[in-house]
Amino acid sequence: QVQLVESGGGLVQAGGSLRLSCAASGRTFSSYTMGWFRQAPGKEREFVTTISWSGGNTYYADSVKGRFTITRDNAKNTVYLQMSSLEPEDTGVYYCAAGRTVLSTNPNHYDYWGQGTQVTVSS
Repeated sequence: QVQLVESGGGLVQAGGSLRLSCAASGRTFSSYTMGWFRQAPGKEREFVTTISWSGGNTYYADSVKGRFTITRDNAKNTVYLQMSSLEPEDTGVYYCAAGRTVLSTNPNHYDYWGQGTQVTVSS
């Protein structure tokens, strides 16, 4: 029973930064593992990063390690994705997801999804 709404996407030049936010409804947000996925045209959803219930454990796709940071603020029912040193290949629709499987990279392990926010990185 989670509703997720992403925001913060937009157009940014290569090398720039964006911070995405995912606002969740419900009172059990803190009990979910949260993740970010992205999808480029013609491709399936791709794992980006995930964070545990407490925020103490994170995992990143190799493609974004050192550039992206996931955080969560359970008091605000919000998870964030800070993206730096953006590259054109980072372009896609970014989806926030919630699930019960800890630090999963598999989108099938996430039960709730937002509608996505578009991130476009120009060169």
